[in-house]
Amino acid sequence: MRTPHASATVATLAAALAGLEVHERELAERTPPTRIPSHGHGIVLAPWPNRVRDARWTHDGTVQQLDVTDPGNNTAIHGLLRNTAYRISQRSDDAVTLTATIHPQHGWPFLLDTAVRYALSDEGLTVTHTATNRGSTAAPWAVGAHPYLRIGAGPLEAVTLEVRGTHYLELDAQLLPVAVHEVEPGGDFDLSTPRALGELDLNVAYQDVATGRGGAAVLTSPDGDRTVVWQDPEFRWLQVFTPRNFPHVAANGSSSPALAVALEPMTAAPDALNSGEGLVWLEPGERWEASWGIRYEGNA
Repeated sequence: MRTPHASATVATLAAALAGLEVHERELAERTPPTRIPSHGHGIVLAPWPNRVRDARWTHDGTVQQLDVTDPGNNTAIHGLLRNTAYRISQRSDDAVTLTATIHPQHGWPFLLDTAVRYALSDEGLTVTHTATNRGSTAAPWAVGAHPYLRIGAGPLEAVTLEVRGTHYLELDAQLLPVAVHEVEPGGDFDLSTPRALGELDLNVAYQDVATGRGGAAVLTSPDGDRTVVWQDPEFRWLQVFTPRNFPHVAANGSSSPALAVALEPMTAAPDALNSGEGLVWLEPGERWEASWGIRYEGNA
Protein backbone atom coordinates (compact mmCIF):
# COMPACT_ATOMS: atom_id res chain seq x y z
CA MET A 1 0.00 0.00 0.00
CA ARG A 2 1.18 3.51 -0.73
CA THR A 3 0.21 7.16 -0.46
CA PRO A 4 2.32 10.18 -1.45
CA HIS A 5 4.09 10.18 1.93
CA ALA A 6 3.61 6.68 3.36
CA SER A 7 3.98 3.01 2.52
CA ALA A 8 2.96 -0.20 4.27
CA THR A 9 3.46 -3.90 3.65
CA VAL A 10 0.91 -6.49 4.80
CA ALA A 11 1.43 -10.24 4.52
CA THR A 12 -1.35 -12.76 3.94
CA LEU A 13 0.13 -15.08 6.60
CA ALA A 14 -1.65 -14.10 9.83
CA ALA A 15 -2.59 -10.81 8.10
CA ALA A 16 0.67 -9.49 9.54
CA LEU A 17 1.89 -5.92 9.30
CA ALA A 18 5.31 -6.45 7.71
CA GLY A 19 6.52 -2.86 7.41
CA LEU A 20 5.43 0.77 7.74
CA GLU A 21 7.09 4.04 6.75
CA VAL A 22 5.58 7.51 7.05
CA HIS A 23 7.36 10.63 5.83
CA GLU A 24 10.48 8.51 5.34
CA ARG A 25 10.45 7.42 8.98
CA GLU A 26 10.38 3.69 9.77
CA LEU A 27 7.49 3.09 12.21
CA ALA A 28 7.41 -0.73 12.28
CA GLU A 29 9.96 -3.52 12.04
CA ARG A 30 10.33 -5.23 8.66
CA THR A 31 9.54 -8.86 7.88
CA PRO A 32 10.91 -10.09 4.53
CA PRO A 33 8.33 -12.04 2.46
CA THR A 34 10.36 -15.26 2.75
CA ARG A 35 10.31 -15.30 6.58
CA ILE A 36 7.81 -16.23 9.27
CA PRO A 37 7.12 -13.13 11.42
CA SER A 38 9.69 -13.30 14.20
CA HIS A 39 8.38 -12.98 17.77
CA GLY A 40 4.85 -12.82 16.30
CA HIS A 41 5.61 -9.45 14.68
CA GLY A 42 2.53 -7.80 13.24
CA ILE A 43 0.22 -10.83 13.40
CA VAL A 44 -3.48 -10.73 14.22
CA LEU A 45 -4.37 -12.41 17.53
CA ALA A 46 -7.83 -13.96 17.25
CA PRO A 47 -10.14 -15.16 18.73
CA TRP A 48 -8.06 -14.37 21.81
CA PRO A 49 -4.84 -12.45 22.40
CA ASN A 50 -2.03 -13.58 24.69
CA ARG A 51 -2.27 -16.92 26.54
CA VAL A 52 -4.86 -19.41 27.85
CA ARG A 53 -3.77 -21.19 31.02
CA ASP A 54 -2.87 -24.84 30.39
CA ALA A 55 -4.61 -24.43 27.00
CA ARG A 56 -7.86 -25.26 28.78
CA TRP A 57 -11.13 -23.50 29.54
CA THR A 58 -14.72 -24.47 30.38
CA HIS A 59 -17.80 -23.79 28.27
CA ASP A 60 -21.30 -24.75 29.45
CA GLY A 61 -19.80 -27.14 31.99
CA THR A 62 -17.58 -28.91 29.47
CA VAL A 63 -13.79 -28.60 29.61
CA GLN A 64 -12.43 -27.41 26.27
CA GLN A 65 -8.86 -28.53 25.51
CA LEU A 66 -7.05 -26.31 23.02
CA ASP A 67 -3.78 -27.28 21.35
CA VAL A 68 -0.73 -26.30 23.40
CA THR A 69 1.06 -23.79 21.16
CA ASP A 70 3.42 -22.35 23.80
CA PRO A 71 4.99 -25.53 25.24
CA GLY A 72 7.44 -23.66 27.45
CA ASN A 73 4.54 -22.22 29.44
CA ASN A 74 2.00 -25.01 28.72
CA THR A 75 -0.43 -22.50 27.24
CA ALA A 76 -2.33 -21.77 24.05
CA ILE A 77 -0.99 -18.49 22.71
CA HIS A 78 -2.35 -15.77 20.41
CA GLY A 79 -5.44 -17.48 19.06
CA LEU A 80 -6.04 -19.75 16.10
CA LEU A 81 -4.97 -17.76 13.02
CA ARG A 82 -1.22 -17.15 13.39
CA ASN A 83 -0.42 -19.92 10.88
CA THR A 84 -3.37 -19.18 8.60
CA ALA A 85 -3.14 -17.63 5.13
CA TYR A 86 -5.80 -14.91 4.93
CA ARG A 87 -7.68 -14.16 1.72
CA ILE A 88 -7.57 -10.68 0.16
CA SER A 89 -11.17 -9.56 -0.28
CA GLN A 90 -10.64 -5.90 -1.20
CA ARG A 91 -7.60 -3.98 -2.32
CA SER A 92 -6.72 -0.46 -3.43
CA ASP A 93 -3.61 1.69 -3.56
CA ASP A 94 -4.04 2.77 0.07
CA ALA A 95 -6.06 -0.02 1.72
CA VAL A 96 -6.44 -3.77 1.88
CA THR A 97 -8.99 -6.04 3.58
CA LEU A 98 -8.07 -9.62 4.46
CA THR A 99 -10.47 -12.31 5.69
CA ALA A 100 -10.18 -15.64 7.47
CA THR A 101 -12.66 -18.12 8.92
CA ILE A 102 -12.12 -19.69 12.33
CA HIS A 103 -13.57 -23.18 12.06
CA PRO A 104 -14.55 -25.52 14.91
CA GLN A 105 -11.45 -27.35 16.16
CA HIS A 106 -9.77 -28.67 19.31
CA GLY A 107 -11.20 -26.73 22.25
CA TRP A 108 -13.10 -24.32 19.98
CA PRO A 109 -16.63 -25.44 19.00
CA PHE A 110 -17.54 -22.23 17.12
CA LEU A 111 -17.61 -20.79 13.60
CA LEU A 112 -16.52 -17.17 13.07
CA ASP A 113 -15.80 -15.09 9.99
CA THR A 114 -13.12 -12.51 10.66
CA ALA A 115 -11.63 -9.62 8.71
CA VAL A 116 -8.95 -6.98 9.16
CA ARG A 117 -8.70 -3.79 7.10
CA TYR A 118 -5.47 -1.80 6.87
CA ALA A 119 -6.07 1.76 5.65
CA LEU A 120 -3.02 3.94 5.01
CA SER A 121 -2.86 7.75 5.05
CA ASP A 122 -0.07 10.31 5.03
CA GLU A 123 -0.20 10.39 8.83
CA GLY A 124 -0.22 6.66 9.53
CA LEU A 125 -2.28 3.48 9.54
CA THR A 126 -5.77 2.58 10.75
CA VAL A 127 -6.45 -1.10 11.47
CA THR A 128 -10.08 -2.24 11.72
CA HIS A 129 -11.03 -5.71 12.93
CA THR A 130 -14.43 -7.33 12.41
CA ALA A 131 -15.94 -10.65 13.44
CA THR A 132 -19.27 -12.28 12.59
CA ASN A 133 -20.69 -15.34 14.32
CA ARG A 134 -21.73 -17.84 11.63
CA GLY A 135 -22.65 -20.55 14.13
CA SER A 136 -25.94 -21.42 15.81
CA THR A 137 -24.89 -20.58 19.40
CA ALA A 138 -23.25 -17.61 21.10
CA ALA A 139 -19.46 -17.54 20.58
CA PRO A 140 -16.69 -15.82 22.57
CA TRP A 141 -14.55 -13.22 20.85
CA ALA A 142 -11.50 -11.11 21.55
CA VAL A 143 -8.78 -9.76 19.29
CA GLY A 144 -5.37 -8.18 19.45
CA ALA A 145 -2.41 -7.24 17.31
CA HIS A 146 1.33 -7.75 17.80
CA PRO A 147 3.31 -4.99 16.06
CA TYR A 148 6.92 -4.21 16.92
CA LEU A 149 7.16 -0.46 16.45
CA ARG A 150 9.93 2.07 15.93
CA ILE A 151 10.52 5.75 15.35
CA GLY A 152 13.21 5.88 12.71
CA ALA A 153 15.77 3.31 11.59
CA GLY A 154 18.34 3.72 14.35
CA PRO A 155 18.85 1.77 17.59
CA LEU A 156 16.03 2.05 20.12
CA GLU A 157 18.01 2.35 23.36
CA ALA A 158 17.63 6.16 23.51
CA VAL A 159 14.04 6.19 22.24
CA THR A 160 11.57 6.89 25.06
CA LEU A 161 8.30 5.09 25.73
CA GLU A 162 5.21 6.57 27.36
CA VAL A 163 2.23 4.36 28.26
CA ARG A 164 -1.01 5.93 29.41
CA GLY A 165 -2.53 3.17 31.54
CA THR A 166 -3.83 3.19 35.11
CA HIS A 167 -3.38 -0.49 35.99
CA TYR A 168 -1.09 -3.38 35.16
CA LEU A 169 -1.39 -7.16 35.51
CA GLU A 170 0.92 -9.10 37.82
CA LEU A 171 2.06 -12.29 36.06
CA ASP A 172 3.02 -15.73 37.36
CA ALA A 173 5.57 -18.24 36.04
CA GLN A 174 3.27 -19.06 33.08
CA LEU A 175 3.16 -15.35 32.17
CA LEU A 176 -0.51 -15.25 33.12
CA PRO A 177 -2.25 -12.71 35.37
CA VAL A 178 -2.79 -13.40 39.03
CA ALA A 179 -3.65 -9.87 40.19
CA VAL A 180 -4.42 -6.36 38.95
CA HIS A 181 -2.56 -3.42 40.48
CA GLU A 182 -2.75 0.33 40.14
CA VAL A 183 0.33 1.77 38.50
CA GLU A 184 2.38 3.19 41.35
CA PRO A 185 3.76 6.67 40.60
CA GLY A 186 7.49 6.31 40.14
CA GLY A 187 7.31 2.51 40.28
CA ASP A 188 8.81 -0.01 37.86
CA PHE A 189 5.69 -0.03 35.66
CA ASP A 190 5.02 3.70 35.69
CA LEU A 191 5.55 4.97 32.15
CA SER A 192 3.35 8.06 32.49
CA THR A 193 6.63 9.95 32.26
CA PRO A 194 8.57 8.77 29.20
CA ARG A 195 11.51 6.46 29.92
CA ALA A 196 14.33 5.29 27.65
CA LEU A 197 13.74 1.83 26.17
CA GLY A 198 17.32 0.88 27.00
CA GLU A 199 16.39 1.07 30.70
CA LEU A 200 13.31 -1.15 30.40
CA ASP A 201 12.85 -4.92 30.60
CA LEU A 202 9.11 -5.45 30.25
CA ASN A 203 6.61 -8.14 29.40
CA VAL A 204 3.48 -6.73 30.99
CA ALA A 205 -0.14 -5.94 30.14
CA TYR A 206 -1.46 -2.50 30.98
CA GLN A 207 -5.20 -2.25 31.70
CA ASP A 208 -7.55 0.71 31.30
CA VAL A 209 -5.24 2.45 28.87
CA ALA A 210 -6.21 5.77 27.35
CA THR A 211 -8.48 5.33 24.35
CA GLY A 212 -9.22 7.62 21.44
CA ARG A 213 -6.99 9.45 18.98
CA GLY A 214 -4.82 10.98 21.70
CA GLY A 215 -3.02 7.68 22.06
CA ALA A 216 -2.38 4.89 24.54
CA ALA A 217 1.40 4.78 23.99
CA VAL A 218 4.04 7.03 22.44
CA LEU A 219 7.56 6.36 21.21
CA THR A 220 9.71 9.51 20.97
CA SER A 221 13.06 9.72 19.20
CA PRO A 222 15.91 11.87 20.51
CA ASP A 223 15.08 14.46 17.83
CA GLY A 224 11.46 14.69 19.01
CA ASP A 225 9.62 12.69 16.33
CA ARG A 226 6.87 10.40 17.66
CA THR A 227 5.08 7.15 16.89
CA VAL A 228 1.65 7.13 18.56
CA VAL A 229 -0.46 4.00 19.13
CA TRP A 230 -4.16 4.83 19.53
CA GLN A 231 -7.02 2.48 20.38
CA ASP A 232 -10.81 2.47 20.25
CA PRO A 233 -12.59 2.06 23.62
CA GLU A 234 -13.00 -1.67 22.94
CA PHE A 235 -9.20 -2.00 23.21
CA ARG A 236 -8.75 -1.52 26.98
CA TRP A 237 -5.46 -3.42 27.25
CA LEU A 238 -1.97 -2.90 25.85
CA GLN A 239 0.78 -5.51 26.16
CA VAL A 240 4.33 -4.12 26.24
CA PHE A 241 7.27 -6.43 25.49
CA THR A 242 10.92 -5.40 25.12
CA PRO A 243 13.07 -8.30 23.84
CA ARG A 244 16.78 -7.80 23.21
CA ASN A 245 17.08 -10.47 20.51
CA PHE A 246 14.65 -9.28 17.85
CA PRO A 247 16.10 -9.79 14.34
CA HIS A 248 16.01 -6.18 13.12
CA VAL A 249 16.08 -6.02 9.32
CA ALA A 250 17.78 -2.97 7.88
CA ALA A 251 16.80 -1.28 4.64
CA ASN A 252 19.55 -3.16 2.79
CA GLY A 253 18.13 -6.49 3.94
CA SER A 254 20.81 -7.32 6.51
CA SER A 255 19.62 -8.65 9.86
CA SER A 256 21.06 -8.47 13.37
CA PRO A 257 19.66 -9.02 16.90
CA ALA A 258 18.57 -5.80 18.58
CA LEU A 259 16.31 -4.26 21.19
CA ALA A 260 12.71 -4.06 19.99
CA VAL A 261 9.39 -3.06 21.52
CA ALA A 262 6.04 -4.72 20.93
CA LEU A 263 3.02 -2.51 21.65
CA GLU A 264 0.05 -4.86 21.42
CA PRO A 265 -3.52 -3.47 21.48
CA MET A 266 -5.90 -6.06 22.98
CA THR A 267 -9.66 -6.11 23.57
CA ALA A 268 -9.32 -8.62 26.41
CA ALA A 269 -6.92 -9.52 29.17
CA PRO A 270 -4.58 -12.52 29.00
CA ASP A 271 -6.45 -15.76 29.81
CA ALA A 272 -9.77 -14.10 28.99
CA LEU A 273 -11.40 -17.42 28.06
CA ASN A 274 -11.11 -18.34 31.74
CA SER A 275 -11.51 -14.97 33.46
CA GLY A 276 -14.00 -13.40 31.04
CA GLU A 277 -12.12 -10.07 31.33
CA GLY A 278 -12.94 -8.21 28.11
CA LEU A 279 -14.46 -11.24 26.40
CA VAL A 280 -17.41 -10.48 24.11
CA TRP A 281 -20.09 -13.08 23.38
CA LEU A 282 -21.48 -12.75 19.87
CA GLU A 283 -24.96 -14.07 19.21
CA PRO A 284 -25.61 -16.02 15.98
CA GLY A 285 -25.33 -13.59 13.07
CA GLU A 286 -23.99 -10.76 15.25
CA ARG A 287 -21.16 -8.62 13.89
CA TRP A 288 -18.47 -6.81 15.92
CA GLU A 289 -16.07 -4.05 14.80
CA ALA A 290 -13.35 -1.90 16.39
CA SER A 291 -10.14 -0.13 15.35
CA TRP A 292 -6.68 0.87 16.50
CA GLY A 293 -3.90 2.64 14.68
CA ILE A 294 -0.38 4.00 14.36
CA ARG A 295 0.22 7.71 13.80
CA TYR A 296 3.40 9.62 12.97
CA GLU A 297 3.95 13.02 14.57
CA GLY A 298 6.93 15.00 13.35
CA ASN A 299 8.83 17.43 15.53
CA ALA A 300 7.36 20.70 14.29
